[in-house]
Amino acid sequence: MTDAVSDRDYDVVIVGSGAAGLSAALVLAEKCRVLVLAKGALDSGSTAWAQGGIAAVLDAGDTFEDHIRDTMVAGAGLNRRETVEYVIEHAPEAIQRLVDLGVPFNTEAGSLHLTREGGHSHRRIVHVNDATGWAVQEALLRAADANPNITMRPNMVAIDLIRDRNLVDPQGGQQVWGVYALDTGIGKVEALTGRATILATGGAGRTYLFSTAPRGATGDGIAMAWRAGCRVSNMEFMQFHPTCLYNLEVKNFLITEAVRGEGGILKLPPEAGAEAGKRFMPEFDERLELAPRDIVARAIDHEIKRLGLDYVHLDISHRKPEFVREHFPNIYERLLGLGIDMTKEPIPVVPAQHYTCGGVRVDLKGRTDLPALYAIGECSESGLHGANRLASNSLLECFVFGDAAARDICERFDELAPPPQVRVWDESRVTAQDEEVVIKQNWTEIRRFMWNYVGIVRTDKRMERAANRIRLLTEEVDEYYGNFRVSKDLIELRNLLKTADLIVRSARRRKESRGLHYNVDYPQTDEVARDTILVP
Repeated sequence: MTDAVSDRDYDVVIVGSGAAGLSAALVLAEKCRVLVLAKGALDSGSTAWAQGGIAAVLDAGDTFEDHIRDTMVAGAGLNRRETVEYVIEHAPEAIQRLVDLGVPFNTEAGSLHLTREGGHSHRRIVHVNDATGWAVQEALLRAADANPNITMRPNMVAIDLIRDRNLVDPQGGQQVWGVYALDTGIGKVEALTGRATILATGGAGRTYLFSTAPRGATGDGIAMAWRAGCRVSNMEFMQFHPTCLYNLEVKNFLITEAVRGEGGILKLPPEAGAEAGKRFMPEFDERLELAPRDIVARAIDHEIKRLGLDYVHLDISHRKPEFVREHFPNIYERLLGLGIDMTKEPIPVVPAQHYTCGGVRVDLKGRTDLPALYAIGECSESGLHGANRLASNSLLECFVFGDAAARDICERFDELAPPPQVRVWDESRVTAQDEEVVIKQNWTEIRRFMWNYVGIVRTDKRMERAANRIRLLTEEVDEYYGNFRVSKDLIELRNLLKTADLIVRSARRRKESRGLHYNVDYPQTDEVARDTILVP
């Protein structure tokens, strides 16, 4: 159902319409009336962009312990083992739920076809060609749309969580009662309340100049939870995908990990001169192109900087053309439209920000520090990924934690008080004439200095420069936000800046190099792995 109902007519408010949010909504709808908010179109989040697949132990020669070990190795020991065990042991049933929803996973000889990706010791990635996320998103939306207990509202930009101070009669408690959200269609802010609230807002990829994330990945849930009083952890661990298409017109087209999993080789391009055509991964890791993403991304970054290149080559043209077209039909067609035939020539690639491993700190049920507030998916830090996410564990986390959070709410539903009366949003502010140009300038500045100073390779001096710029921009953005009517761009800029602040603060606290965080001033890895926890 896509028709809106009146304020306060919900049991649970979910911010985000991707894999995590819709997985939770479908379970909750067995007992609750659920509102799902999408910042743009219902399918505009990161889920639909996921090419690779979903990791699960389904092969006879594979074991839970192998998947757990691979996840812990990729996470550089920072993972919370109980979380890793919980997610991996619940993976097969999560896949079965998707099969039951009609997701058309690839099969071979009557069984699910499994591919392999970097960091995995076995073939365990179920997929729908190279467009798994799109197929999953379609199936979830179809099921949610058919459920009378689920209301989905697109073009609703969450601004802040509703807390005790927002009540007509403040009660002195800590519970979250929903969100204030801007309906961008009519420019009106609504108070949307429920007994429980779930943040499923995705990551913060757009904090960086180059990212595979969609336009809306501005750290909204992380920033809202922080402002409300939740701890965030491990924000320094930003995953950079090694292979994003290098194209001046197409900024964020990902070349899936599975291309390397099926034999793709990284080579130096003709611009490397005497070293042109050289396969360089043997110099960096014995796992070659199938090393974890942080290692491959740093290797590419190293070669680009060493030789002054714009990109390197990813070459799978040695495989049979029909094999490439069958396994990667969407990538093949997209590249062909750009004049690149991946069956005959290499693909120019560069690293790009891809995944936010840190986020709002949660327990095994997705519960945050605040009563009735949950965070699931990329906006959360559950302990699954540690210092680096293993390929195809991200969608898996969404399904397992979406289910866990929803079941916890259902079990505790009678304990959760119905929302009291909430104050309406103050609409008395006026719009500034130069607001949009200032937002665009600040947005561009944040993304550029974060890329240059807090990117794949960091130093204390670079991060200090970033922190100084954040301080100056915070004063400017706070002044704008305090005086002018909110807009989608202003809300996103505010969240983007706060997320950048949390990333820099976390990165400056870590006096070692581990996983995705590499600091030239502290190249060693400490014997004991410790989380970076920031407290509001």
